[in-house]
Parts: sequence; structure tokens; C-alpha cells
Amino acid sequence: MADKIKMSTPLVEMDGDEMTRILWQWIKDILITPYVDLNTEYYDLGLEKRNETNDQITVDSAEATKKYGVAVKCATITPNAARMTEYNLKEMWKSPNGTIRAMLDGTVFRTPILVKGITPYIPSWTKPITIARHAYGDVYKNVEAQVKAGSKAELVVTDADGNETRQTILNFKGDGIIQGLHNCDESIAGFARSCFAYALDCKQDLWFATKDTISKQYDHRFKDIFAEIYENEYKAKFEAAGIEYFYTLIDDAVARVIRSNGGYIWACKNYDGDVMSDMVSTAYGSLAMMTSVLVSPSGVYEYEAAHGTVQRHYYKHLKGEETSTNSVATIFAWSGALRKRGELDQNAALVDYANKLEQATIQTIEDGVMTGDLYLLSSLENKKKVDSKTFLTEINTRLAALMG
Repeated sequence: MADKIKMSTPLVEMDGDEMTRILWQWIKDILITPYVDLNTEYYDLGLEKRNETNDQITVDSAEATKKYGVAVKCATITPNAARMTEYNLKEMWKSPNGTIRAMLDGTVFRTPILVKGITPYIPSWTKPITIARHAYGDVYKNVEAQVKAGSKAELVVTDADGNETRQTILNFKGDGIIQGLHNCDESIAGFARSCFAYALDCKQDLWFATKDTISKQYDHRFKDIFAEIYENEYKAKFEAAGIEYFYTLIDDAVARVIRSNGGYIWACKNYDGDVMSDMVSTAYGSLAMMTSVLVSPSGVYEYEAAHGTVQRHYYKHLKGEETSTNSVATIFAWSGALRKRGELDQNAALVDYANKLEQATIQTIEDGVMTGDLYLLSSLENKKKVDSKTFLTEINTRLAALMG
């Protein structure tokens, strides 16, 4: 084999949990290190290590991402009550994704991976729809409380000079609940610029949707900031590229999306984007067939799989049973990060390798060799279900041929 491809700048590598952690190592061993002299700064974001370091390792990994500009992340556990006991945790640590997204203050772009033989549940979707999800604030940074009957809940804002404004939320006749959400103009502006820049990169139309008719201050602020930045900074560039930006209400956007052919970027607030990306990925076939990249306004990139840690398969794996786990999203997290590292470092060989890794992965599925989830969806006649590791070795057979 030819010499391995060298990397001048490290990638930040964030390891994860359960079955995806197993796949992570196999992907490196089978598909990456035979071809690339892999240069990473490694952070173990497995739940045990997060617990041991009081989650400092998550913060450190985000700081390293700011320093080096490109990261690749494995799926991680966000603990619930059952995980507290299972992993003997000191506390219910927050989502690592939430921490990293807040520190990088970016936008998450999620795009389905289309393959022959898997028809979307909405057959008119012949091109991918990319969801651009704001990664800061809203319900993910909320303050909430249970309220007793007879309580008066108020929204109180104290300005820098100590002046208060008060609005009554509700005088509670019975027990209830309240929630306080926030966002920041700077973060919304960063979200807008990330979306406009990404649309220009992809040469695709950009849609943005909220509910400003109901939320006349909160959602309307998003709409206004997008409009102002578009008019002042991006309108001429969009017109020159022959692409369009438009705003619409989110219920109208949903109706338009269902009737469309795809091939555009749909920007959503944080929670809307969380829900819509799951809807879009499922409608295209599988959450495991989705690329996900966090792009910060300063031009920092973090690639990840858009799904969880595949707990059920992990328990089977621990018992020594074969699993047929779909690793495509995790492979594409690696290929995306390696491609971006290659682009930033002007390393053509690394970019070429990343492109061929994706080509080999799609070719394997289109040749009829696939994991169990895709086997159930695929309409190919001569399809064959293989276990997790065989799928990776089949991809490598094709990758080796492409790499010559």
C-alpha cells in the first residue's frame, strides 16, 4: 500500500458510549488508520470519564475544538434516573451536546444520506432537506418550577440601573407549572450568519420559520435579526448565486416541506429543529442515515452522528451476540471532519480519501450489502443483511479498490 496520508493539524476526537463507542473503534481500525496517519487530540466523553472529571472533560473538548477548528464526536449518553444507578453517578450530568453547542454557539446542520433502494416515506422528496437548528437557548437553557395554588407568577426584569419591569404571567387558582426561556441577539445573529454562509456554500435556498404571529416579541426578534442581516450582508450574494432566502410561519413551512421535492435548507429555532430533524430523518428512512455538523459563527466545525448510543445493541454485544448496527452516520461524521480538516489545511489527499470513504459506504449499500435496519427498508432485489463488523469490512473492500 502507498504511504499513509499525513495530517499537519490534529482533529479533536470525542469518544462516546455503548454500541457507538464499539463502532467508533472498529471504524478507526478498519476504515481510517490503514489509509491515514491519524492525528487527533483525544477526549473520552464516555459517561464514566465525565463522572470522574465532574464533566470538566466535556468543557475541555469544546475548548480544544475552538483551538483546532474541527472536531468529530461519537454519540454519548445523557443520563436519566435509571443511568444514575447503572453508572453510579455523582449527579445527573447535562447533555454533552448541549454543553458543547452552548460553548461553540453554533448552528447544527443535519442532512439525510440518500441511497438507491430506499424510497422516502414522502416519495416526492427526491433531494435532501437540510435542517439548520439553532444550538443555543430556548427550552434547553430554561428555568422552570412547579407552582402551588394561590401563587402569583411574574416576569421580572431588572435593568443595569436597578429599575424593574414586571408582567404578571398568571395568578394560579390551582397548582401548575411555569417556564422561563431566553435567547441573546448575538447568538441569533450568529445563527443567521451561519445559515446564510452555509446556504451560499451549498448553493441552496434557505427557509426560516418561527411563530411570530403568536410570539410577537420572542419569535419576532429572530425574524427581524434574520431580515436585517440578510438585507445588509447577504442579499446581493444570494442574488448573484441564484438562490433565495424567505421567511414564513412554521405551520406554513411544514405544509410547504411536505409538498416539496427537497433540495433546500430549513432553518429552525432550537427545539423546532430538534423535532423537525427527527421527522425529516425518519421520513427519509433512518436516523442512522443523517449527517450532522455544528458550525459556529467563527468558523469552527464539530461533526457527529445525529442518533443515540444504540443501547439495546450494546447489551446484545456484551452478551457476545452479533449485532447488525448501522454505522453510516458515524462513518460520515469521520469523513466530514477529515474532509474539513483537509480543506482547511489544503491537504488534497485527505479530502480525496474522505470523499472515497463516503463513496465506498454508499456503494456497499447500493450493492445490496447492509445492516438490519436498512435491510427492512430497502427495495433492492439481491439484498443481504450483515453484522456490524462485516458491514465495515465490506465497505473497506470497496474503499481499498477506490484508493488503488
